[in-house]
Amino acid sequence: MTSLFRPALALAVLLISGCERPPARPLDQQLYIWQRQWVPAHDAALRQSHQDFSGLRVLALQAFPQAGWSRARIDAALLKADGRPLIAVIRLDGQLKTLDQDEIVAQIQQVLKHWQAQGLAPTGVEIDHDAGSARLPGYRTFLARLRQSLPADLKLSITALPAWLDSPELPGLLETVDSSVLQVHAVSDPRQGLFDPKQALRWAERWDRVTMRPFYLALPAYGVALLSQESGAPVVESEVPIDLGGERKELLADPQQVAGLAAGLRADPPEHLAGLIWFRLPLSGDRRVWSLTTLGAVARGDKLDSRLALELEEKGGLYDIRLVNRGNLDSPWPQRLTLAVGGCDGVDALAGYTLQQTPGLLTFTRIQEGRLAAGAQRAVGWARCTKIEQGTFNVYP
Repeated sequence: MTSLFRPALALAVLLISGCERPPARPLDQQLYIWQRQWVPAHDAALRQSHQDFSGLRVLALQAFPQAGWSRARIDAALLKADGRPLIAVIRLDGQLKTLDQDEIVAQIQQVLKHWQAQGLAPTGVEIDHDAGSARLPGYRTFLARLRQSLPADLKLSITALPAWLDSPELPGLLETVDSSVLQVHAVSDPRQGLFDPKQALRWAERWDRVTMRPFYLALPAYGVALLSQESGAPVVESEVPIDLGGERKELLADPQQVAGLAAGLRADPPEHLAGLIWFRLPLSGDRRVWSLTTLGAVARGDKLDSRLALELEEKGGLYDIRLVNRGNLDSPWPQRLTLAVGGCDGVDALAGYTLQQTPGLLTFTRIQEGRLAAGAQRAVGWARCTKIEQGTFNVYP
């Protein structure tokens, strides 16, 4: 190549490199802790979540229309040992007829003093109030009053609803707080599902055009049950059982769907989007929530996969037959499992499955719904056989 072409080549390289898109800024990821009563399972959940989530938003106080005020019974020692930044969440029920500003401010100051007395130093307060759009002017007045009552170094944020996007009061409301958390799950008729990723993205993009301050998206990692009623909307049952009979329809946010939205936001985040906040911290034994393994995989952007298999444990000719999930994605119980066997004189299925025995084959068929968490296992049956061929099984979704 002659020297005459080298300057042109250098210029072309500079132009191409100048057009390259800079890498997307990382999104902060936090967790809601929404249990009113802390249990020993919080210890393991906090430790296992530490690597993937930078901060905790902890339910601290609730106000109900009839029952009044209720303070969450947190484990301050666990939170202090955890060490991540804390935001105290104050839930003001949307059915409250009015907001008694003096009473609310006094209650918040009391809970903050209680936290501080236990060695906790929250970095902020979040108000969770599902106000109707017509009540936003009064809500704005309350938030301005609350802002004045809080220390200057304590950030004030609110949980916000997509319905507010149509209100001319929204820009002024957002100016009264340091940040907002747009809830994009469980905001419509629950019979339409918990979450719509396309609609969530549209809301996020519209919110970004309204606010000039940082905002977060609250994303779902949980499920609910709908209890049908003869009249009116269904009753929603979440982590707290409701003492009502009747058929329950289970709804669960799909990890694959939510992961797709999160991946898109990481690659091309709206200008003011600061991060994602996941609802809620999974605890062992909570059946209406993703496992912490799946939640962590979604938060990291890992490829999701359920790898279901059968495992056998033999003792004195008796085989325990277990279904295991070796992947990072929680999975529904499979519809059918088959296992090659020989010389069986006793077999049975356990809860959730029924068993059919034919020459050389055991077939387990699902008779009820259930989920197997990533990394977990459950017994599906037992068999007393002279031969069970390891590896000769099939799992049918």
